[in-house]
Amino acid sequence: MTAKEVVEEDAATAPESDTATAEEEAIDLEARAIAEAMQSADASYVPSPSLLSADDSAPLLAQVDGPDLTIFNSKPNVYQAKAVPVHLRAKLDIPIHVSAGGSVVEYEINTDLYDIGFGVTAEREEGITNVKEKSRVDSHLEPVTGKFLVGSVPCALVFSFDNEYSWFREKKVSYKITVTPPNVENVVTGRRLRAKKALEAVKKDQTEMDERYETVAQKRSELEDAILRLERELTEKKKSMDVVAKEEKWLDKKLAVRKEQITMLSQRLKNGWADEKSEK
Repeated sequence: MTAKEVVEEDAATAPESDTATAEEEAIDLEARAIAEAMQSADASYVPSPSLLSADDSAPLLAQVDGPDLTIFNSKPNVYQAKAVPVHLRAKLDIPIHVSAGGSVVEYEINTDLYDIGFGVTAEREEGITNVKEKSRVDSHLEPVTGKFLVGSVPCALVFSFDNEYSWFREKKVSYKITVTPPNVENVVTGRRLRAKKALEAVKKDQTEMDERYETVAQKRSELEDAILRLERELTEKKKSMDVVAKEEKWLDKKLAVRKEQITMLSQRLKNGWADEKSEK
């Protein structure tokens, strides 16, 4: 091979090497961006009210721990279908449940011949977040694609295809949704960040509960004292009641005697005595 041929070969192969390097750098840059976004989401993690109010520690710990690394599978999960009909004046929802925080979701949709309404929401206990605002898209002209990171979990991603505006045409939708779980390193980093934030929240909640406990305990003590006072007062009132009842009974008898005496004396004064009449 001549020197000229060597130079020509190097010139031919150099762009491929540069392209491969650029692709690797882009992949590495995306991986770093995903890791940073995941760390940011985990660093702002706040346990939901239902987790803090649960009577069992397991739900909170399960959310903090994330996936079990002994059975964790980082392979992408793919959900796809072709030419799914969306009837006129109707809509189609595709729910996908995500349990691993830091998962990356990619989607590609297209329709045959006509446009369609399309949107993505993330439903969590805290509420609903619009990932992609619903709007009409020209998915019949070119595929609609997107990519996003799922921060807090568990959540249900709902991919909505809306044809309610159409009075005449049925639409056919094809979609491919890929959910790629985070790598093990990101899972380990994420659970530690969540654990720190959860510990802060639990300690704060414990401090507030301690204050409430002191207030409630003081109130309970006051109520117990009041009940004791009322019980003693009730005992005295019962004794007084017995005395009054006895006196009332005695007075009932005496009043009956007095009533009889008044009647009999009144009759004597009015009618006289029987023995006086017999002597006349």
